[in-house]
Amino acid sequence: MPRSVNSVAKRARRKKTIKQAKGYFGRRKNVWTVAKNAVEKAMLYAYRDRRNKKRNFRSLWIMRINAAARLNGLTYSEFISKLKANNIDINRKVLADLAVNNPEAFKELVSKLK
Repeated sequence: MPRSVNSVAKRARRKKTIKQAKGYFGRRKNVWTVAKNAVEKAMLYAYRDRRNKKRNFRSLWIMRINAAARLNGLTYSEFISKLKANNIDINRKVLADLAVNNPEAFKELVSKLK
């Protein structure tokens, strides 16, 4: 019985990886083994950094809330604890947006907490 090889699928798989490596520098964009390694590594970074992005944004929101709270005479931790004590449920993303884009409303919120 003749040997069966599926060159069509093999070529398609390789083309897919080479297409994903478009824009890479040097042999990373057109040599199969190098491109395969580069794309696999890139996928790992993408997976990891989708999670890290959430951490980074939360950190940014906290910094913005802290800066705005300090302008109004409170620290971040005092501000958050007073929010919880008064049963005000506003997430950090919205608080940071208030602090940056609508400082009057943020100041009013702080004055209600004091």
